Amino acid sequence: MLGAIVEHRLPPGTKLGEEKLAKVFGVSRTQIRQVIERLSHDRIVTVVPNRGAFVSSPTVEEARQVFAARRVIEPELIRQALRAATKDDIRRLRTHVAKESAARTANDKRAIVRLSGEFHQLIAGIAGNRYLAKTLRDLETLTCLVIILYDAPNMPACPYHEHSDLVDAIEARDEKRAAEHMVLHLRHVEASLNFERAHDGELDFEAVFTT
Repeated sequence: MLGAIVEHRLPPGTKLGEEKLAKVFGVSRTQIRQVIERLSHDRIVTVVPNRGAFVSSPTVEEARQVFAARRVIEPELIRQALRAATKDDIRRLRTHVAKESAARTANDKRAIVRLSGEFHQLIAGIAGNRYLAKTLRDLETLTCLVIILYDAPNMPACPYHEHSDLVDAIEARDEKRAAEHMVLHLRHVEASLNFERAHDGELDFEAVFTT
């Protein structure tokens, strides 16, 4: 279910009917309820008394707070990653950026979203700070919800060259440039969004999880 949210297949505001989801996944409603409770704890899902569970719909203020939090956390993560990165880590980051480029060429939007988030997680993994990495994972998923809600048509949520620039700064062991580039990158992502736009619509659950 989390993968469907991250890949923009379950938009914000979608009602998560336990019976439908249990049928799609071939599990019990109790198991679905446990997943929903876990996602609710991470603020990915909102449970409304007497109405049910819904994929969270961050407000504009909440969206801005998500990016503000990322601008605090990620410059430190990239500084830590820069100090710890091996040649193999650099190669892994380069390979990942190449996959992102291929996804853009193919206009594979789901892959673009997934790979973009994974890039930031790779940096967190290299940094080796599991507490900051956990916080970033939660913020990254919330960022996906924000992008679904406020994505501006024809505007790339993640400028194509900036991940490559970040890898260059890591490889050069330039902490100041790496941290500054990360802040600028996150500001660019936020600036690409249209906070007057919102998503709505009904979904076919079976299509979401079988395509």
